[in-house]
Amino acid sequence: MEELIEVKKQIKDFVIEIADEKSLELLGHLAQGKMLRSKLILKIAGVNTESIKLCAVVEMIHAASLLHDDVIDDANTRRGQASVNALYDNKTAIMFGDILYSKAFTELSQMDKRIAYKIANAVTLLSVGELLDVELTKTFNKSYDKYLDMIYKKTASLIEACAASAAILAGLDVEKYALYGKNLGLAFQMIDDILDITQDSATLGKPAMLDFVEGKVTIPYLLLHERIENKSKLELLYKKQLSSDEAAWIKIQMSETQTLSDSIAQARQLGLEAINSVKDENNESLVQIMKVMIEREF
Repeated sequence: MEELIEVKKQIKDFVIEIADEKSLELLGHLAQGKMLRSKLILKIAGVNTESIKLCAVVEMIHAASLLHDDVIDDANTRRGQASVNALYDNKTAIMFGDILYSKAFTELSQMDKRIAYKIANAVTLLSVGELLDVELTKTFNKSYDKYLDMIYKKTASLIEACAASAAILAGLDVEKYALYGKNLGLAFQMIDDILDITQDSATLGKPAMLDFVEGKVTIPYLLLHERIENKSKLELLYKKQLSSDEAAWIKIQMSETQTLSDSIAQARQLGLEAINSVKDENNESLVQIMKVMIEREF
């Protein structure tokens, strides 16, 4: 998408304005993602100066959260390439994250007050979500509500705010688009959690089934724990480096209890609700974004 090149150029321009050579150097080491949030904003608000600036602000916020994430998770790679904390050190990654956050908020302060509030509030929720994520890795989480609250705050809240803000820019129904964004975010995170189990390490760019090893009890594990007879065995494997036999045992149990297929069905249901929320808006692009995500092979 040519417009995504414009977003990247705007991000670089914002960083150049900071007038710090090190920040510009570090920007060059950020792993390029799918830019889902930008695609969403542009599909709703169209391509114009304001929407490109909003995309740049959101991508900087998202990048900052990932820089901090990699330090928290001791991650050496990000999207298959060396992370900033691996290339430099944790302090550099944290401070560069802070620089991106600060510059993003500087630019956000110049935008429509309603947009500034929605994005800023989502960043607060995102940060609380990160904290919840860390807390939930301390013991085997058995609460579906806590998991859902955490993924809403950590992932869906910013995507929800992007959709709502784009609707404000375009003069559209904010509530409809906010609901679409929220469900897109929830479905996106659930599918990401499912792919951790169903995909191999080469496809993921990280070890498969790493979430459980790191203490993340995602939706398939939650449902499995509810349904499995030998709950203690599953709990004993929590935060343990899994052998191939142990990983295979978990997958077999998920298949026998249909927890994986039910997890996929839940994510798809959220996707269908999102599509339904904007069905009268004549925006086929949003339907396609969701369909590509929920109709993929697992």
